Amino acid sequence: MTSSSGQQILTLTGLRFDASLGILAHEKKTPQPIQVDAELNLGPQPLAPSDDDILHVLDYRKVRQIIIDECTAEHVNLLESLIGKLAHRLLQLPGVRGVRVKIAKLEIFDDCEVAIRIETGQW
Repeated sequence: MTSSSGQQILTLTGLRFDASLGILAHEKKTPQPIQVDAELNLGPQPLAPSDDDILHVLDYRKVRQIIIDECTAEHVNLLESLIGKLAHRLLQLPGVRGVRVKIAKLEIFDDCEVAIRIETGQW
């Protein structure tokens, strides 16, 4: 890496929405709030892009929608299953070398949140 480039990481933090997730009876009936944090390693990138065109970068609007779509597509029993599916999907995006994802169930307990974090690919 030279001084004209840098390691670029796209992050989405605190993305909250409802998902059908869990093994308990009430979790199977009613979606619950989750929070997703994601980091995508895009590798070395020029400090100044060659142009200012959205078509030449990974559009974070698309990444956000993929996260929501993957997490709400169907009921999933295990947080481990959901995070694996999501990490695999994000790693398939063009230019993505590595993925770190955390999914938290925000209301499963009164006194804490429960989360799983996974890291895959190149870091």
